[in-house]
Amino acid sequence: MKILIADKFPEAGQAELRQAGFDVVFDPDLKDDALTSAIKKTGADILVVRGTKVTGEMLEAGRLSLVVRAGAGYNTIDVKTASAHGIYVTNCPGKNSIAVAELAFGLMLSLDRRIPDNAADLRQGRWNKKEYSKARGIFGRTLGLIGLGRIGQEMVSRAKAFGMPVVAWSRSLTPERAESLGIEMKQSPLEVASAADVVSIHVALNNDTKNLIDEKFFAAMKPGSYFINTSRADVVDQAALVRAVKELGLRVGLDVFAGEPASAVGTLEDDVFKVEGIIGTHHIGASTEQAQQAIAEETVRIIREYKEAGRAPNVVNLVKQSPATHLLLVRHYDRVGVLASVFDPLQQAGINVEETENVVFDGAVAAIARLHLHSAPSDAVLDAIKSNSKDIIELSLLKL
Repeated sequence: MKILIADKFPEAGQAELRQAGFDVVFDPDLKDDALTSAIKKTGADILVVRGTKVTGEMLEAGRLSLVVRAGAGYNTIDVKTASAHGIYVTNCPGKNSIAVAELAFGLMLSLDRRIPDNAADLRQGRWNKKEYSKARGIFGRTLGLIGLGRIGQEMVSRAKAFGMPVVAWSRSLTPERAESLGIEMKQSPLEVASAADVVSIHVALNNDTKNLIDEKFFAAMKPGSYFINTSRADVVDQAALVRAVKELGLRVGLDVFAGEPASAVGTLEDDVFKVEGIIGTHHIGASTEQAQQAIAEETVRIIREYKEAGRAPNVVNLVKQSPATHLLLVRHYDRVGVLASVFDPLQQAGINVEETENVVFDGAVAAIARLHLHSAPSDAVLDAIKSNSKDIIELSLLKL
């Protein structure tokens, strides 16, 4: 198999892939038309990216069967087109959780102690201890979390170390889980906003979370409180955020923002960081050596398992609920041609097999096939299946 790595990726990870027998092409600067051309020219089976955008045109350009996002999100990949062409899309969830949580707390402390302004003044030869001695401190302040996945959970443990009580909202959060984590569950993002002194965002970007943090959310926050976003820019209405900073005196720390450049090096056209009270970093939440090593190891694991088993871990674009309406169980002797005798009558009847599995019993004498069907076969079709092979022991049809 040939792998095209079109982003930064540790040399150790590349070496491990080559040792496993893969043909690796490493070109971390590929973007846009150049990447489309490289996918076609190399004939790569597998594409590995981090922040690089993967378009439908790229997915259709060659013979890709797997795209690995060497990171947690996958919003930069045209998943719909990948699904239409039977291309697996996978990611590496949770491997950067500690790194992102560390940065979120770094931004929190930077807001409270005004560390960037301190450093900038010292660099310019200005001494202003009187001004920078003013800080609230975060001990005893309430941390509000929007999202309680792996990163959110890392935030909880760190908040406890800083002596911060935690309130949280997440669609998956239950009272029992909140109690086990030692936090207070809120029923909505607005309840978190009104209860917290510091709000930190940790949700994935999807249709439900786009602009989740809007003008109503900021209006519910306490004047002068802190807001931190290390998740995705589109989760936040940036115009509403800027207004809240100017009108409510919020202090804001951003690792992601609306006008973020697509390249690793370039110029910044977004004026968000010219607003007093907003500080930021260069979308570096996952950019620690520890996190990148963990992500590289997970990427290698995904690719190796795909090669060895024909399936990939962490696939994000498989159907969540099968369109099948019926399950056909075929208990049979483990002999050549049995399954063909089952599929042929189904095909002739226009019945699609949505999913199938064949499991062999100990001794390899008998097996059972499970066929998820998009509609129910008639008695005539079932009779045709039975009469097609003497090796069929029993048929059972269940409605799903």
